[in-house]
Amino acid sequence: MKNIPYTLSVYFGRQFLFAVLAMLAALSALVALFDFLELLRESATKPLAGFGVIVRIEFLRVPWTLLQILPFAVLLGGIYAFWRLSRSSELVVARAAGISAWQFLAVPVLLATLLGVFGTAGLSPLSAVMFSRAETLYNMSLRPGGGPLSLNGGELWVRQADAGLVPGGVAVLHAAGVHLQNNILRADQVSVLRLDGRTTLLQRLEAGNATLKAGEWDLTGVNVLAPDAEPRHIDEMIFPTDLTVHRVQESFASPDSLSFWALPGFIALLKRSGFSATQHELAFQALAALPLLCATMALVAAGFSMRPSRRGGAASMLVSGVGCGFALFMVSEVANQFGTSGAVPVILAAWAPAVAGLFLALALLLHLEDG
Repeated sequence: MKNIPYTLSVYFGRQFLFAVLAMLAALSALVALFDFLELLRESATKPLAGFGVIVRIEFLRVPWTLLQILPFAVLLGGIYAFWRLSRSSELVVARAAGISAWQFLAVPVLLATLLGVFGTAGLSPLSAVMFSRAETLYNMSLRPGGGPLSLNGGELWVRQADAGLVPGGVAVLHAAGVHLQNNILRADQVSVLRLDGRTTLLQRLEAGNATLKAGEWDLTGVNVLAPDAEPRHIDEMIFPTDLTVHRVQESFASPDSLSFWALPGFIALLKRSGFSATQHELAFQALAALPLLCATMALVAAGFSMRPSRRGGAASMLVSGVGCGFALFMVSEVANQFGTSGAVPVILAAWAPAVAGLFLALALLLHLEDG
């Protein structure tokens, strides 16, 4: 087995990278076009949603679209690049010169992995910021009066640390009639249960109104109830909290509005506050698995497209490769649903499709290389 020349490695890598980037641009443009047409349809009866607003929303969604399309761009771009190299007999000549498939696939797989790393570490923060702005603009123009809290029936449940009475205490807060306007969250009929570490009730607060400020709830008209104590009334009371209006909005919004780097801290906050963090954990693990998924797609593309054209059956192999890629997508979606419902562990739901595809690709390449 000969070492692959540097020039040949660069050539194969360049062909693969250009094909993937071209496919990424084409697929993203196609998805953005259909999404734009859907937004136009929704805006037909919305006077606040003009053409400029729709264009802005779609532009803000572009990084998120790129992130979603990336694995399939690697698959389809890789299939095209390897099929083209095989059709021109360049791969045949390379293999006849003693260069194995594992050698000339090293650079394309490395590039695919780096694209996945860039998507997770670099594109994800930009996508999160722009997607969050797109959702805000969408709620303002296409769904006026709606928002994260309206999706929860206007009620808010919060569980947080509370060391005001005893060390390690816990507070459970329920707010009804929640209103969010101009980044100010107000609530009526607020109940706060203050518990110790063993969930024994220590005190109950019943407030007529509450306003969430930076690091505190401003409670008004508070009745303080405690076991073995006389009820007392307080006109105004400040109750500390680590929640903010922005964090409350994010907790009900899509995990796509948070970057890979922001998700771990926010997941910890959700767990402390009593919210379900399953969707956010699944989004974090999916982003962590993206480099492996991109490398897997590159290997799948090679396994289905490096068959010499003189052997025949190239078209069926290419169709099989595309079908395999979309089958992986369907498996990934089903696994996400199982992970969201809690039927399977989040890590298994996020990583299993990529690992299964990797084993399939390695089996195909071993069969292709060693017969």
